[in-house]
Amino acid sequence: MGTASMALLPDAALMPLKRSGLDPVPELELARRHSPVSRLPVPFGVNVWLVTGYQEAKAVLGDAATFSNDFSHLVGNAGVQASDNPGGLGFTDPPDHTRLRRMLTPEFTMRRLERLRPEIRTIVDERLDAMAAAAEPVDLVQEFAFPIPSLVICELLGVPYQDRAEFQQLSVARFDLFGGVAASLGAMSESLAYLHRIVAEQRESPGDGLLGALLKEHGDQVSDRELAELADGVLTGGFETTASMLSLGALVMLQNPDHLALVRDDDAAVADFVEEVLRYLTVVQVAFPRFARKDVEIAGVRISRGDVVVCSLAGANRDDVLIPDADRLDPERRPASHLAFGYGIHRCVGAELARLELRAAYPALVRRFPDMRLAVAPETLNFRRASIVYGLESLPVHLK
Repeated sequence: MGTASMALLPDAALMPLKRSGLDPVPELELARRHSPVSRLPVPFGVNVWLVTGYQEAKAVLGDAATFSNDFSHLVGNAGVQASDNPGGLGFTDPPDHTRLRRMLTPEFTMRRLERLRPEIRTIVDERLDAMAAAAEPVDLVQEFAFPIPSLVICELLGVPYQDRAEFQQLSVARFDLFGGVAASLGAMSESLAYLHRIVAEQRESPGDGLLGALLKEHGDQVSDRELAELADGVLTGGFETTASMLSLGALVMLQNPDHLALVRDDDAAVADFVEEVLRYLTVVQVAFPRFARKDVEIAGVRISRGDVVVCSLAGANRDDVLIPDADRLDPERRPASHLAFGYGIHRCVGAELARLELRAAYPALVRRFPDMRLAVAPETLNFRRASIVYGLESLPVHLK
């Protein structure tokens, strides 16, 4: 499905991926108030249901027995072929999912990730030094938000940092649905081809990064393809989403001096600020599609076997069932059990790494540049139009 096909989709079908600045479009709230489970009008001969309620989204995401993530369900729709399968955790069901996640999860515990904390601080400080030396205005997207998670992921995986530009291009392309499903899957294929080469090198001589650790511990139990798919999931899940959070979180602080001062002056407030902006921004707007294995009823709506179910994480995280006055950003309230990282067996395995990066980067930025301000009028900022991962195209700022 290319750009022309996307243009044929009714606006209502793209509604879950649209926003008004930092907020979901009003139609998303109206859909939730009318019914937390509603039909999306798509012209491909399949029933697609949009889940916008918090409790209803948890029910779907937490029920892997009823709802499948297997990629084979997509084959034959919108030009998708079996060879397009990116594998990894996101498009896999148990027992394969269970086996692969069991290998990966120990590498993402806070205890294991602590070894990256000094490296993250060094990466952040080096980016701030580079920004201070650059001509103004400085683009926070290109000079801050993209390089930090790119460097961290390269360090984590143990792959060459000089390839970061290619990582960025392929990662952004796969989430932009205006390029079409085929272009998105093509970007995944290119990324996997590169990572296959890295895995082959690591199998010959395992390094100190994640790939080397997995090969040393599980080398005979995991294929090169599976390792490349796992690395691809870590790369894209840990890069693009954190980059978007860094730039959008910076915009939140630039537009709210009280929030900026809180992060700048109070170390104890940073963790709660991070949790609230994760909920409020919910940069991963929708979860991987689920496919009903059997007839099921959710919120009084009957979903038939084979139907597609799309959970709006952005909609669920703005549901007042989760937290009172959910459309308001309040970094000083008790953190909510948000769905920014998903829920259930497919919850983002890199959640703690993302938190580690955000908690380091936000305060360092505003302490280094306390007089930082937008270099353009807020209404001229360009946001992505219909991307699964929401973000800014650029964020020009004056630092001094």
